[in-house]
Amino acid sequence: MYFLPSRICSTELIKQIADQVTFSTDKYVILSTKPHIDWVYRAEQRLEQVLSYTHAAMVYSDRFANGQASPVIDYQEGALRDDFDFGAVTVWNREVFLQAVAQMDTNYEYAGFYDLRLRVSRIGQLVHIPEYLYYEVEEDNRKSGEKLFDYVNPANRAVQIEMEACVTAHLKALGAWVDYTTLHSTLSTLNSNRPTASVIIPCRNRVKTIRDAVMSALAQRVREPYTYNVIVVDDNSTDGTVEEISKLSTLNSQLIILHQDPTWHGIGGNWNNAIHDERCGQIAIQLDSDDTYFDENTVQRFIDAFESGDYAMVIGTYQIVDANLAPLSPNPMIISHAEWTAENGMNNALRINGLGAPRAFRTDLLKTIDFPTTKYGEDYAVALRISREYKIGRIYDVVYNCRRWEHNSDANCSIEEMNRNNFYKDRLRTWELQARLTIKH
Repeated sequence: MYFLPSRICSTELIKQIADQVTFSTDKYVILSTKPHIDWVYRAEQRLEQVLSYTHAAMVYSDRFANGQASPVIDYQEGALRDDFDFGAVTVWNREVFLQAVAQMDTNYEYAGFYDLRLRVSRIGQLVHIPEYLYYEVEEDNRKSGEKLFDYVNPANRAVQIEMEACVTAHLKALGAWVDYTTLHSTLSTLNSNRPTASVIIPCRNRVKTIRDAVMSALAQRVREPYTYNVIVVDDNSTDGTVEEISKLSTLNSQLIILHQDPTWHGIGGNWNNAIHDERCGQIAIQLDSDDTYFDENTVQRFIDAFESGDYAMVIGTYQIVDANLAPLSPNPMIISHAEWTAENGMNNALRINGLGAPRAFRTDLLKTIDFPTTKYGEDYAVALRISREYKIGRIYDVVYNCRRWEHNSDANCSIEEMNRNNFYKDRLRTWELQARLTIKH
């Protein structure tokens, strides 16, 4: 078994291991990111057995972390996140491992393991064994909401640059890379026949925060001849949210309330109801029911962005605030997704788990796509679809306050919830990858 201090490692380290493997007589290569692993009885034999049965290029399994069952998820074509969780132990077909390492022609400082497993995935299968085969000690015990923004931490920028280069090379090797120069022109210019923009606020049981959100939207100022309205979609709230919205609607004719029927909608279904309403503006701008806009100029900023560029979608920058809407201290946490480039953002989008917020869309195009009827990942699904064919613009100034509190859906997910969410986004990436391959071929 060979030890990797971390999966953020150099190509040189991977090649050093390959040199040792070359002179060994082992049929399989076992890599571990932990210096000490406690095996379940005959677990190593089981890993090698499944590798042999399936003719896989690599296998990995569920494990116990800090004494607790910690399952992982199946690998698929779209499992392109560089932080995909294989657990501490991976077992590789020796010949495939050496073949992939021999092809590694870029000397990465951080993306060595990522490069290895992407290359191996082009040669053979990466197989998950849903059996608990070892014990490991997990040292990062932060809540899921605290880990959420690691991938956009400016301190990790050098790592992210290499990871982006790596996934771009992978997409080119597959034939799924999108060339920026082939993106389509979008749509007609904004006109005065319909409202210029609509702020869309889906909500369910947000009595504590819905007033902040709606008042933030109604406080927006836009220049003539632009106009906007606010569409709140209530999905069968039972906690007083409806009553709170109704009070606000008597004060402002710009506020439109849509009440959902009792069938399943999720956030995506609520968005679909809003954008297909005849009163929806030419631009649909996101505002979550527990967030607020940074100031009264956010809607105008998005209108200006659409007017200045040939964009089907524009994504802003947000700051993390606490439950009382105060910026986190001592240093504000600003999420700008500065890694985005117009030339390669549509390809790097397949590596990362989100593209930022708030999001705004050309409504007419959005109505031809629709959101998936789900409460997680619906925005990412639409952004991937748009990025395949259309330009996406960015606003790098803060325009949005994202409230982090205990009621966030991702604040403290169980391992099962995290796995379900990650598997779904990997599935979205798989479908998008397949669509891009279809276009190319």
